Amino acid sequence: MRKPMKVQLKSSHLDSPLGPILAIADNEILHLLEFVERRGLEREIERLRIRGKAAIIPGTTDPILSIEKELKAYFEGSLKDFKTPIHLLGSPFQKLVWNALLSIPYGETKSYTEQASIIGKPSACRAVANANGANQLAIVIPCHRIINSNGALGGYGGGIDRKKWLLQHEIQHKPK
Repeated sequence: MRKPMKVQLKSSHLDSPLGPILAIADNEILHLLEFVERRGLEREIERLRIRGKAAIIPGTTDPILSIEKELKAYFEGSLKDFKTPIHLLGSPFQKLVWNALLSIPYGETKSYTEQASIIGKPSACRAVANANGANQLAIVIPCHRIINSNGALGGYGGGIDRKKWLLQHEIQHKPK
């Protein structure tokens, strides 16, 4: 009896004004988009490999080519909404939080408290913050748009300097 074939994911390093970004996708969907220096990236890749029962090898796919083109346009200030198909690998609660992030308009911010209220769980601020931190699709799922209630930036897996840059970039290129 033959063993079932493993799913094959391709990984590619993409250039950005904020440093290299790792993209991992199959032939149809983007599974991971993270800054290469992100703390815990190896753990994220391993979790993706195990949960997806996948081999991850260097290469490119249509979703990687798509996100590379979209990121270029985003960093030029001309793209506001990403269209590359994505896969959300998380719990039902995490997916709820990430989908709420997708509803935050380009160039705007919400607080963790506001995000918790949007998903109907106003007392779940810490759980919302943890779910934001588990987001594996940087920039595309805009967890950088979540700030503290007092206006402070709060945390960001890609680093506070990147979060600040992304927010300033979006404000600068926000449609009038």
